[in-house]
Amino acid sequence: MKYMCLVYANREEDLSTEVLSDFPTVVRAMREAGVYLGSGRLKAAGSATTVRVRDAETLLTDGPFAEIKEHLGGYFLLECADLDEAVRWVATIPGSRLGAVEVRPLEVAMGTEH
Repeated sequence: MKYMCLVYANREEDLSTEVLSDFPTVVRAMREAGVYLGSGRLKAAGSATTVRVRDAETLLTDGPFAEIKEHLGGYFLLECADLDEAVRWVATIPGSRLGAVEVRPLEVAMGTEH
C-alpha cells in the first residue's frame, strides 16, 4: 500500500536547518528498507497558486487553498505493508517531532495497474 505523508510544522521557522539535517539519515534508512518512493520540501505557502475552474473559466488565486495555522512543509511517499509499518517510518521523520505528519493511503487510480 502506498502512503502519502504530509509534513506539517507549527511555523515555517520550525523547519530549521538542525531539523532538516536529519532528513538524509531518515531517507537513507527508508531506501535501505525498500519503503521510500520519494519526498520533497515545499516552498512557503505564499508561493502557492490555487486553481479553480468555474463555468469553463480557469480562475487563479495567489496563495494556498486554505489558511491554516500549520505550515505544509513537505511530503514523503512510502510503500509499506500496512498502516502500522507506515506509522513506524513516519515517526522517524524529523518533522513529526516539531509538528505533525498526516498519513493517508493512496487510492488506486482508475485505468491504471499500479
